[in-house]
Amino acid sequence: MEGCMSAPSLSVLIPFHGDDPSALLDALLAQAGADMEIVLFDDGSPAADVFERLSEHPDVLDGAVRILRSDTNIQRSGARNALAGAAKGEWLLFLDADMELPEGFLARWQTLLESAEFDAAYGGYLVPETKAGQFAVHAALARAGDINNAEARAKRGASAFAGSNMAVRSALMARVRFDESYRGWGWEDVDWAVRAAKTGRLAHIDNPAGHGGLQSVDRLITKFAEGGINYARFLARHPDQASLPGARLARLLAQWRLFAPVQALAPALSRTNALPTRARVLALKAYKAACAAAALKEVAP
Repeated sequence: MEGCMSAPSLSVLIPFHGDDPSALLDALLAQAGADMEIVLFDDGSPAADVFERLSEHPDVLDGAVRILRSDTNIQRSGARNALAGAAKGEWLLFLDADMELPEGFLARWQTLLESAEFDAAYGGYLVPETKAGQFAVHAALARAGDINNAEARAKRGASAFAGSNMAVRSALMARVRFDESYRGWGWEDVDWAVRAAKTGRLAHIDNPAGHGGLQSVDRLITKFAEGGINYARFLARHPDQASLPGARLARLLAQWRLFAPVQALAPALSRTNALPTRARVLALKAYKAACAAAALKEVAP
């Protein structure tokens, strides 16, 4: 990909903190055209050698790829906002650093965006089969809720959006930024989509990318515990999303004061290898809702 003086039509934006985006960068460069730019953002990564190595990449050295850096971890919303502020393209495509691209991925996005009748679109994601066996519970959890085609996701609307593999007009992003009060893991992207849907046209399309971030049950339990406050904040701010299955369960658990027993029991069930994978997934979903229920009293709309 060669740099050019005119503004690009598409800015591909990749924040990273714990993951090394080198493989994704090389995959993007193999697909990118001259009318695109790639911008990386090191969000206070604990491994300084990643930034140093990326800074020596030939396409960074010749200016075809830009890399920005924060000395501190400004979190997912802050990193995406910083990338959007630095981008030059009419369209912004957000990707996670651990994503894997199928053949023709960028070309399909560019074709869709050239005649887009939407202001933001989510392309979906797939679980790489090479990792699904090792992290079977997380893979099953993703397939049960997040991995759907555009038609199925469209029925859920904005709540089915994610901040990775999402294309947004720069004009919409200038009006609706990610809320930086969301800290840690989760829900900042769904919150953005719900708010953006009130001022822009959102759509679901079929152009999935592989998401390599499958994790162990123990790591999921930790993330759901950390993300409970974000989920509760989202539910408090968006009462119109109360019909979501997880939201209904969280409010029931809060109403009946059952979140503490579920928080105590569900992790053990989700770790039990003897149980069917489906049962372990249901236990994780219950735990996620219980963490939100426990935090509901701490947040306000």
